Amino acid sequence: MNKAGLIEKISEEASLTKKQVEDVIENLIATIIGELKAGRKVNLVGFGTFEARTRHTRGGVNPQRPNERIQIPEVKVAKFKTGKTLKDALKEK
Repeated sequence: MNKAGLIEKISEEASLTKKQVEDVIENLIATIIGELKAGRKVNLVGFGTFEARTRHTRGGVNPQRPNERIQIPEVKVAKFKTGKTLKDALKEK
């Protein structure tokens, strides 16, 4: 399912317009990004936790020249840890 499919499904189930649902989803994404950039976690109980972590500098290999070693710089990455409700729902058969 892509974003448009998600908007359509929620729109039907919640009796809202597609535009209203799209605005809510856009605001949700923007809020999560803003919180992660500020160094804070976003915890949606039962669903999961979004967190920004730092991947430290490390060595690597240049794929164009396998003999050449390169330094991969430190970077912030988003991590997601699933919540109990989501884990349990996926385990059901």
